[in-house]
Amino acid sequence: MAPILPGATIGILGGGQLGRMTAMAARALGYDVHVLDPDPDCSARPVASRVVTARFDDADAAADLARQCDVVTLEIEQLAPTALEAVARHARLHPGAGAIWVIQDRVRQKDWLAEHAFPVGPFRHAEGAADVAAAVRELGACIVKSAHGGYDGRGQAHVLDPGDAAAAWQAVGARRSVVEQRLDLALEFSVLVARRADGQMAVYPPSRNHHTRGVLAWSVTPADLAKEVARAGAEVAMGIAEGLDLVGLLAVEFFLTTDGRVLVNELAPRPHNTYHQSERACATSQFEQLVRAVCGLPLGAPTLIAAGAIANLLGDLWVTDAPPDAVGALEVATARLHLYGKREARAGRKMGHVSAVGQSGPEALARALDAYERFRPAACPAIDRP
Repeated sequence: MAPILPGATIGILGGGQLGRMTAMAARALGYDVHVLDPDPDCSARPVASRVVTARFDDADAAADLARQCDVVTLEIEQLAPTALEAVARHARLHPGAGAIWVIQDRVRQKDWLAEHAFPVGPFRHAEGAADVAAAVRELGACIVKSAHGGYDGRGQAHVLDPGDAAAAWQAVGARRSVVEQRLDLALEFSVLVARRADGQMAVYPPSRNHHTRGVLAWSVTPADLAKEVARAGAEVAMGIAEGLDLVGLLAVEFFLTTDGRVLVNELAPRPHNTYHQSERACATSQFEQLVRAVCGLPLGAPTLIAAGAIANLLGDLWVTDAPPDAVGALEVATARLHLYGKREARAGRKMGHVSAVGQSGPEALARALDAYERFRPAACPAIDRP
């Protein structure tokens, strides 16, 4: 299939920060960008030449977007199958509807991974509180995750005892869920794979990730993993991308358990928060790589050219009496401030991130966390450190 060359139009389903940063990379390569998003003032609006304001289940609006685009990609996986089918009738859609269908439902995703012999922790399905209780009796302490929606810690509940199953079921919205055994973790890491339609792939070095209350607090590359762990993560990630016949980006979140197992946590068929530092640290950022992959261009080198780290900036930093200190953050060596242009700040909402590079992962992370500390108002809690 012939590549889609600069000058063409790329459509993005979703206009949040990932869409914004992808659009910026596409613009740098000479592409026009159109976006579909329910929010008329979405983050990508200043970068896109056209914004279709519609819900992600609006097939007519999706078709309207696609008619004026040469290829359509995404920054969010919770998209209605009817909308994806409408896009595919009018433009190339990468990743395809089949891969998105598997990934967008946590139950289907876990089943697919297990059926294809990829390593996952013990899990069960739940259609009600009784199923949650049965899973806890069998597996011990568990985490209940709703099948659809829910991210950054939302749509999840921890259950230690079968007697707490009803409360957990209500906490996830009384919706079909996956119940996962709680694991003893040494750390969490992720691997990002880019794949073209012809099967060519590029694999990024692993990123080590730290979450606070289910939300990514910081990420650093290189991850300082044992070679066999990094190799296992890369092989699994490439195998999943190939098995799904995914075109675009695939982020695979992993658990490394205290007994040395490398287990898949979750998949994302799009740019990922844990690779925002690729803009600074890698020869090709994840956003440019997505454009290259879906347009059939040669994939860029994912090679590290410096150690890099990011720390997320949540809306909590803005909802205090004192404003954040952008000047202070930018005084840190190699620090850069990335704000997403969101008009409304609220607790837990991702408003931006700070990034930094260094000669080693610990140095880059220390700089990113230092920039965060200078940025945050005194009333806001300090970020967790390694």
